Amino acid sequence: MTRPLILVSNDDGVYAPGIRVLAECAAEYGDVVVSAPQGEQSGSSHAITLHSHLRAKPVRDGWFGVSGTPVDSVYLGVLHLCPRPPDLVIAGINDGYNLGSDVIYSGTVGAAREGHLRGASALAVSVTRGHPPLAAVASVRRLLPALWERHRAGERHLLNVNVAAWEQEEPQPVVVTTLGQRRYVDRVEKRLDLQGQPYYWIGGPPDLADDRPGEDTHAVAQGYVSVTPIAPSPQLRELKTWQDALVDA
Repeated sequence: MTRPLILVSNDDGVYAPGIRVLAECAAEYGDVVVSAPQGEQSGSSHAITLHSHLRAKPVRDGWFGVSGTPVDSVYLGVLHLCPRPPDLVIAGINDGYNLGSDVIYSGTVGAAREGHLRGASALAVSVTRGHPPLAAVASVRRLLPALWERHRAGERHLLNVNVAAWEQEEPQPVVVTTLGQRRYVDRVEKRLDLQGQPYYWIGGPPDLADDRPGEDTHAVAQGYVSVTPIAPSPQLRELKTWQDALVDA
């Protein structure tokens, strides 16, 4: 059986422990190229660099640190650094969940989404903040072969995976979910620099109080692995039902 070519990226940077673990796991199933930002890029969403140059610094054989965003890294990886278009793009292992509306902001999800837009099946993987990235390996080992088989059959998926902390001996349950409502405490903190000029820190801690059964936020709260399909236009089918009403209006 032909081994897939797997492009690995993240938003925590090419030297983060999570990407090393993910690349080693991916190498069990396919040929691997790593293209990731040179440093921390959390919260960069689908940002792409258009008005300045990029550099791709070799880190080791088949590994590159890119002077840009996660999307830049995947763009360069797919179109230039990989010997051929990758079959799979996997991003992570992110230090901290990407649940619900987090997928809008997440550079990890942005990297996976860019791979999906460029023809690959893609996986974004995140784990409980502060939890060892090795905790997600068992889930990746279960999902990668299935993703590859589906891709070979002509299906192309973009999946967001969140792995809760799990201390039990039995295998961790995996559930397919929808995106929940990830809410944060609204906060703007104003400070003054040494010259007396104001600067700001934004964003507060997460609040999972609104999670509901069937959603990713609820699944990880129960200690499960959530697998959430992400489509470029998830509401398209619903909006099509509006068509007649809009035409007649």
